[in-house]
Amino acid sequence: MRQVMGKSKTVVILQSSYIPWKGYFDLIRMADQFILYDDVQFTKRDWRNRNRIKTSSGLQWLTIPVLTRGRFTQKISECTVSDSGWAASHWKAISMAYARAEHFRPLKAIFENAYMTLKETSLSQINYHFIKIICSFLKIETPLRWSMDYSSITGVKTERLVSLCRAAGATRYLSGPSAKDYIEPALFKAAGIDLDYMTYEGYPEYRQLFGPFEHHVSILDLLFNEGPEAIRFMKGF
Repeated sequence: MRQVMGKSKTVVILQSSYIPWKGYFDLIRMADQFILYDDVQFTKRDWRNRNRIKTSSGLQWLTIPVLTRGRFTQKISECTVSDSGWAASHWKAISMAYARAEHFRPLKAIFENAYMTLKETSLSQINYHFIKIICSFLKIETPLRWSMDYSSITGVKTERLVSLCRAAGATRYLSGPSAKDYIEPALFKAAGIDLDYMTYEGYPEYRQLFGPFEHHVSILDLLFNEGPEAIRFMKGF
């Protein structure tokens, strides 16, 4: 990692996601600055507005309904909810799935309140709402900012990521592994910013209800099953 005036700063840039899986929060924990990259195009059937939980009937998708008709190029930050009843429906599904989990009862008030008092219609703000609550429980104190906060950003694709990193004062950019398919490392090197990739290998299994173990579910699954011990089954702690 490069040192700038004796200080280093790791930046992570990711689109907001709905009740994300544990790897998302590991990236937040490993960053000195986490930037929610929501001024990019919304993609359907992605993690922006949905995630999975485990139930007695198998994996179940929880999807926030958003307005998409005629909005083919809308940004994540421009997405709005199309049905106000989604939050109550999701909480009912979560309650039914995890009622028997060891730590559901101690955490019930936190998440029931988070769902049942939510009036927000912006997808970005909804995602931020849940990310902040979960970070608080995990005692993750990494500052969260929006890409929209940086007005001087230029370029597209990798150029734009480099521009964001510069604006945030990054000496190191930590990326998710899937970005290897499109990131141009030479642009980070030219900017004097180290580029590293997160690995999601080696996660230990934890106590989980209902059948074969599944890593790729919402972090709510880990929280309700392991409670304060959840961090033992994550990285970056």
